[in-house]
Amino acid sequence: MTSRPETARRTVLIAGASLAGPTLAYWLHRYGFAVTVVEKAHAPRGGGYPIDVRGTAIEVVRRMGILPRLQAAHIDTGRFTFLDADGAEVAVLHPHAVAGSVAGQDLEVARGDLTTALYETVRDDVEFVFDDAIDRLDQQGHGVHVTFRSGRQRTFDVVVGADGMHSGTRKALFGPEEQFHRYLGYGFAVFTMPNFLGLTRELLMWNTPGRAAALYATGDADDGLHAFLNFHQPEQPLRVLRDPDAQRDLVAGTYAGAGWEVTRIVYAMHQADDLFFDTAGQIRMPRWSSGRVAFVGDAAYAPSFLTGQGSSLALVGAYMLARSLATHGDHVDAFAAYERDTREFVTMNQALVDRGGARLFPTTAEALGQRNAMLRELVAMPATTPQPAHSALALPAPAPTA
Repeated sequence: MTSRPETARRTVLIAGASLAGPTLAYWLHRYGFAVTVVEKAHAPRGGGYPIDVRGTAIEVVRRMGILPRLQAAHIDTGRFTFLDADGAEVAVLHPHAVAGSVAGQDLEVARGDLTTALYETVRDDVEFVFDDAIDRLDQQGHGVHVTFRSGRQRTFDVVVGADGMHSGTRKALFGPEEQFHRYLGYGFAVFTMPNFLGLTRELLMWNTPGRAAALYATGDADDGLHAFLNFHQPEQPLRVLRDPDAQRDLVAGTYAGAGWEVTRIVYAMHQADDLFFDTAGQIRMPRWSSGRVAFVGDAAYAPSFLTGQGSSLALVGAYMLARSLATHGDHVDAFAAYERDTREFVTMNQALVDRGGARLFPTTAEALGQRNAMLRELVAMPATTPQPAHSALALPAPAPTA
């Protein structure tokens, strides 16, 4: 380890204040770095669909001291109910049997609860700049000269893109996203709607081949529902990605004539003011850094919601990157160590989509029948062990601090 005097604190700019960004900022501050986080939104983003924190990621939040807070925010979902085309019950399962997780060891929390916990843990220790983003990067021998969208200019020793799957930082450095994007064949829409069925801490999922509709009650009957429409789309619908009206039209057309309560869900989508539409995909970069700029979380290796591991990879990746920067005085060595020690874990979790991670969303009648048979078997013999990929990385001890 190369030591540096306090007067020569290394400066790091992190783009993104969601999950990986604040986690990285926490650990870098602990290791003595001067950290700035820039975020294009007005403030940390609350709300959002429930997300999982599993396996190795649990140890990250434990070491950050926020595990008790997240345990208190845990969504204790009682059951998942799977429905056929007419709304008849196919199977009722405990969530852990579906997710391959272990009760008492893995967590599910509202995304906003996790982002708030991370932000509040580090907000007084590092500089946060909201309503801004990286516009241009100019790597020089002594650092990275950054021009922000606001017009401000600053120079940092290291820059890290933690700004999500559609990373503007990655685009500024490497060019269009398409060269790293692996499309997985699905489009999806997520939004909130009234709890017209009076559901309480449970999920209903309706399926026909190539189409799924889910209603998720994370609270009591008086609270709203998270609605989720996921559908098979052989060709990536690029034309609608920046057009909300076209997104609604595509979803409505896809679900025309659907049974159960799907017509009502689609109507609620048209009324929703929080619609989020995207396609299921992964980011696969041949290397996670170039010069003094590195990437972490979804910006580097988004696994897609089909794996349920996006938040966990963000937390673990941020911890590993911070540790590598703290234990190597040279950024080239640090980035090499980060990738060497983390890539296998990332690869295993991304591969979940190829080893059945999308099995809840079958695209053919035959595959749907096989999935339903699998669900009935889980009722008789519930899973009690987590997916090996979730815990495949043994988290190393934190780097020594001065």
